[in-house]
Amino acid sequence: MAAPAAAQDRFVPVTAEQPDGAALVARLRQGGLVLFFRHADTRGMPCDRSFRVGDRDGQRNISPDGIAQSRRIGQRLAELGIRTARPVLAGPVYRARDTAEHAFGAADVLVTDSLLADDYSGPRLGWVLAEHRRLFSEPVPRGTNRVLVGHRTPAIMVAGEPVGGRAFPEGGALVIEPRGAAFRVLGILELAPLPGGGFHNCG
Repeated sequence: MAAPAAAQDRFVPVTAEQPDGAALVARLRQGGLVLFFRHADTRGMPCDRSFRVGDRDGQRNISPDGIAQSRRIGQRLAELGIRTARPVLAGPVYRARDTAEHAFGAADVLVTDSLLADDYSGPRLGWVLAEHRRLFSEPVPRGTNRVLVGHRTPAIMVAGEPVGGRAFPEGGALVIEPRGAAFRVLGILELAPLPGGGFHNCG
């Protein structure tokens, strides 16, 4: 399995074509895991301004490349034989919701405040982080995988520095083994990486 880079104590994202990525794919085919996707590419899009759920014009949205990346993520999961449970859960900030809907189809996506971005959570941040921990930890039946689409910072706050820094790019997924009251990150998988992509230029 992929492991945190020794020098940084952080994961290095891998693709399905790399040995560590192929090992993650093989494990995902068995099921019982959680795939937590960071929303797709947002490079070149206006930064968040209003921080209000429902205000698309005031949010940083996925780019045209991000739309194509989202669709490719859904295709790659099917091509690789990775089964995913329905509904897919996505945060209500549009870049997460849109990523999920382009990847999996709007009819198969359930939007939930449990996957809010940290800077949209306000006084509910503690609850949002607790919900991330719950969704990362609850058992998943073998043969399928729970899919979540959200944001980088809450994942870092819950999973810690191994997924921090530049370890978790836009469109990437944490591969998580739930353990009931806890969880373990097995690696970070990029199913549809973009040349020069992974991180926006907003603060």
